[in-house]
Amino acid sequence: MALSAEAIATLKTVSTATLTTVLLKKGLRNVWIRGAVPLKPGQPRIVGPAFTLRFVPAREDLATPASWASPISTRAAIEAMPEGCVAVVDAMGVTDAGIFGDILCARMQKRGVAALITDGVVRDLAGVLDANLPVWCSGVAAPPSVAGLTFVAWQQPIGCGGVAVFPDDIIVVDQDGAVLIPADLLDTVLAEAPEQERMEAWIMTRIDEGTPLPGLYPMNAETKALYEASKK
Repeated sequence: MALSAEAIATLKTVSTATLTTVLLKKGLRNVWIRGAVPLKPGQPRIVGPAFTLRFVPAREDLATPASWASPISTRAAIEAMPEGCVAVVDAMGVTDAGIFGDILCARMQKRGVAALITDGVVRDLAGVLDANLPVWCSGVAAPPSVAGLTFVAWQQPIGCGGVAVFPDDIIVVDQDGAVLIPADLLDTVLAEAPEQERMEAWIMTRIDEGTPLPGLYPMNAETKALYEASKK
């Protein structure tokens, strides 16, 4: 799916915390990818369509260094990634085998991939940081992926951090982690999320003025009227 520049700009103004609130109101409770935390502080908020990759448990005849040259490999998947996508990798939460290292991350950065999100870990930490690819993961480990995982596919539905991710779902990621917006709900979120941010910013001004929480958060009818009047 092609995300418009306007949609990306709008979502970059909305925190992942706000997005989870908006999606909760639509009945979606499981949209935050567990185990995907910023590899380094200060990474920017990033928005992009999901490009999915999937690992399964290691099998000795398949998870070998020779598999890295296979047509079905992480190398081939990276060459299929479009500019601006967010690579979302199902590593089954395995934390003792690094799915990507410095070379693969550097290639992704050169291809214009926006970020790497995984419930697994990376390796070659110093080199990955030098590659300047924003990464959200569960940590680092020295062993390569084939020590614990077998790569099997890309651009298929996956489960990452307990969340079902389909290709071209929208990923928004910031210091609170990665949140998925189902592609079919994008227009609804674009319409409602900025208003949620405005409302919460207004509530914060009232907090700064010393207003007590009851009736303010959540708003009662009187507070809602005051808020609506403030927008005129």
